[in-house]
Amino acid sequence: MGCSVGCRTRLNFGKALSKVSVCFTMVVIFTYFFYCLTGLCDSAPRQMFDHHTLNRDYDVSDRTYDNLRPPARLYPHHPGAPTPWNRTDTSTGAALHRADEQVATLQWVEGGLLPQEIPESTKENVAVNGIPMSNTFESKKFPQAIIIGVKKGGTRALLEFLRIHPDVRAVGAEPHFFDRFYEKGLEWYRNLMPRTLEGQITMEKTPSYFVTKEAPRRLCTMNCHTKLIVVVRNPVTRAVSDYTQTLSKQPGLPSFQSLALKNTSSGLVDTSWSAVRIGLYAKHLENWLQHFPLSHFLFVSGERLVSDPAGEMGRVQDFLGLKRVVSDKHFYFNQTKGFPCLKKPEGSSRPRCLGKSKGRPHPQISPEVLQRLRDFYRPFNLRFYRMTGQDFGWD
Repeated sequence: MGCSVGCRTRLNFGKALSKVSVCFTMVVIFTYFFYCLTGLCDSAPRQMFDHHTLNRDYDVSDRTYDNLRPPARLYPHHPGAPTPWNRTDTSTGAALHRADEQVATLQWVEGGLLPQEIPESTKENVAVNGIPMSNTFESKKFPQAIIIGVKKGGTRALLEFLRIHPDVRAVGAEPHFFDRFYEKGLEWYRNLMPRTLEGQITMEKTPSYFVTKEAPRRLCTMNCHTKLIVVVRNPVTRAVSDYTQTLSKQPGLPSFQSLALKNTSSGLVDTSWSAVRIGLYAKHLENWLQHFPLSHFLFVSGERLVSDPAGEMGRVQDFLGLKRVVSDKHFYFNQTKGFPCLKKPEGSSRPRCLGKSKGRPHPQISPEVLQRLRDFYRPFNLRFYRMTGQDFGWD
């Protein structure tokens, strides 16, 4: 009897142990499947951007998102808001594009797009249609095209006309990097440039580059494929205009004749005077052709930029590979100033003309002095015509 009780006890204990083992095994199996299913969910494809979350950190310097950026003309646009690729004025551009490390946020507000600059520590990027807006801005680039000359040829007018184009972003002030501030380095120069969207062209203008001996070599060191635009004007008229500008700043300046001629009796032209020297276009072009092929240049007629601005702008846009956006509809001729102005843009109360410093009346100069200058420039002009393949009609 005792043996029977002991055997039953051991049997019951074995059964209990077996049940515990089965339960433990089931728990292990259940836990295993639970983690397997969880891992499967984690590995499933997820939405890359949360359409409903506005606060999300993205590193602008991270190039991972570059391929996600749509073309410039496909950026989301709110009815009534300015398109994000349109040019801003100098003050807005300076605020919006101050340094590479700062993040520009485009935040939708009632009826428009508000540029807002925020500190790195609290940056927030607004996502529109699943694309973080901070990633729609490229980093600052070196200019792909530069207006290199000439002073008093019409370079400011050309730049202002170009800035109408939505695919052009340009520096307002003249950087003078390749003639005055080259020692500051290329990174300093690049940081002067505006930020551009994909497909936009970065530009600057500094007319003194054309007459600076070191400028071609320095510019080629940066990029020998840069497109170069030279606005040229009758060198005699240009010299008078140059003198007029200097006279407005220095009323005590000697007469034009005394500066242009070494002495009245001999009639020899003084090429050491910068107003005369700049007009030797063929000599300056020779220096540039040592570093850049002629195909990289576009020579714009300063006279035709006044008489037919739309025609010359068509040539410029073709040279830059841009769609012809700037046309006759953008211009009207200002009789008072004597040159074309831009028609009143939407939202503005008046048209846009160049400043008071443009279109000054020229002083009276002796016809004999002007004729001496024409005779002096004629061989240089003819040589310039041959070099460029264009007859500018100055002679």
